Amino acid sequence: MSMILSASVIRVRDGLPLSASTDYEQGTGMQECRKYFKMLSRKLAQLPDRCTLKTGHYNINFISSMGVSYMMLCTENYPNVLAFSFLDELQKEFITTYNMMKTNTAVRPYCFIEFDNFIQRTKQRYNNPRSLSTKINLSDMQMEIKLRPPYQISMGELGSANGVTSAFSVDDKGAGKISSAHQRLEPATLSGIVAFILSLLCAALNLIRGFHAIESLLQSDGEDFNYIVAFFLGTAACLYQCYLFVYYTGWRNVKSFLTFGLICLCNMYLYELRNLWQLFFHVTVGAFVTLQIWLRQAQGKAPDYDV
Repeated sequence: MSMILSASVIRVRDGLPLSASTDYEQGTGMQECRKYFKMLSRKLAQLPDRCTLKTGHYNINFISSMGVSYMMLCTENYPNVLAFSFLDELQKEFITTYNMMKTNTAVRPYCFIEFDNFIQRTKQRYNNPRSLSTKINLSDMQMEIKLRPPYQISMGELGSANGVTSAFSVDDKGAGKISSAHQRLEPATLSGIVAFILSLLCAALNLIRGFHAIESLLQSDGEDFNYIVAFFLGTAACLYQCYLFVYYTGWRNVKSFLTFGLICLCNMYLYELRNLWQLFFHVTVGAFVTLQIWLRQAQGKAPDYDV
């Protein structure tokens, strides 16, 4: 028999469950699907706004809008048009009922559990399609799905429900690159922001001195061309440190130490053009940014909310 089994409302950015059905069955297949719900909730920010995951005898469909995702579990033969029409109704009612400011600032899981009353009523209607009086809306949804079908999530993207690492991380080198490209860093601290600004300042100072060195060279003042190279290399190194602070890349810590080494070498070469305080400032800022890059590591696993 085709039917909707359960539904959840989840915040996209961190997977916090805002509301959910309270009538989960306890069969083995359902328990496995609950694991997939949890795994999907952690990846919502990386997925398109309309998706389907096929898990054998069941399908998980969801839509995302305005930072909130509406997810449902149904049997594999439940019509797609009804599934996404159901989710569309949940979305419209939730947006109408709750202020988006409240959903963005919610801390406690299931803080809108009373929305389950609407989920249950809507689920009963959609489990008896003959009672539906939204023929025109269903026709519109059918056309929309035909023009923009839901993205089909593969098990390789999701990973195993038993905790096995995603295929993106273990299959090959190319897959590892995809995994790191989507890796997020921990929120920046105040000291990290200060280090970022100081690094930009050092880059600007090096750039200005580099242009002055070019002017001196053109005026035949005997300026060494290597000084120009050192100034611009110092600029590039400072900017690259800023990049490493903001974005996650493979071998990130090693790259930051090598970049710091380049900053030290450039300042050693520019010893004759800078006083000790200037050299101390540039090297200290470089070391400070390197430390902040090392401290700002990739985010760990999302909180294991009982979705």
